[in-house]
Amino acid sequence: MSTKNLEEKQYLIRFKCDTKSHLTVLDHDICMTKCPDKICTIFCPAEVYKWEGTRMQVGYEGCHECGSCRIGCPYQNIKWEYPKGGHGIIFRLA
Repeated sequence: MSTKNLEEKQYLIRFKCDTKSHLTVLDHDICMTKCPDKICTIFCPAEVYKWEGTRMQVGYEGCHECGSCRIGCPYQNIKWEYPKGGHGIIFRLA
């Protein structure tokens, strides 16, 4: 039985992206002033969150919809919603 590493497993995931993000950083100032570790850039398995300059950038197109950002942000500064019908992650078995 073969075992796959995380990158190989992520390769099996496909996305049907919407034009509007289902992830929202509610207040970028909280990220800048109260969260020096930018913990969301660490706990997201899809690496959706990137700190660039003075703002948190959200690459929602690659979101795995695991919901870790709903509980991981210590300031509850991320609004997570399910993508609208027909959009989002598509799992493929291999």
